[in-house]
Amino acid sequence: MVGVSLDAIAPSRETVARLRAAAKRHVADAQSSGISAETRFAAAYTAIRMLADMALNANGYRTLTSRPGHHQTAIQTLPLTVGLPAQTVQVLDALRKQRHLTEYSGDLIPESAVTEAVAQAKTLLAWVNDWLKRNHPELL
Repeated sequence: MVGVSLDAIAPSRETVARLRAAAKRHVADAQSSGISAETRFAAAYTAIRMLADMALNANGYRTLTSRPGHHQTAIQTLPLTVGLPAQTVQVLDALRKQRHLTEYSGDLIPESAVTEAVAQAKTLLAWVNDWLKRNHPELL
């Protein structure tokens, strides 16, 4: 995938820290009752994408954002980067598709989708944090 959809990079403690902090903020924002379902969903999805990017970075890669599908690539590499189960990636990919529909068609987001996105973002945050502690504590 290197050169096609990924670049090889040196893992960066600073980048991991920034993405981790931003993902935490987005998870918190996604749980705020004072904003629309679409905005909360977008915040949860962004946290998921940032965590996938963080996992790639910790493994020495980043997506080529100049190529279409970089969100999909980041999410679909999670089984390789942090050992996330394939079933979970299928759920995350469904959320990605929902985000795409909402962003480009203005479709409304049901509260059930927001609830799922927030739950997945919180679970992924814990998973990636645990994985980093076990595999790359130098990046924390």
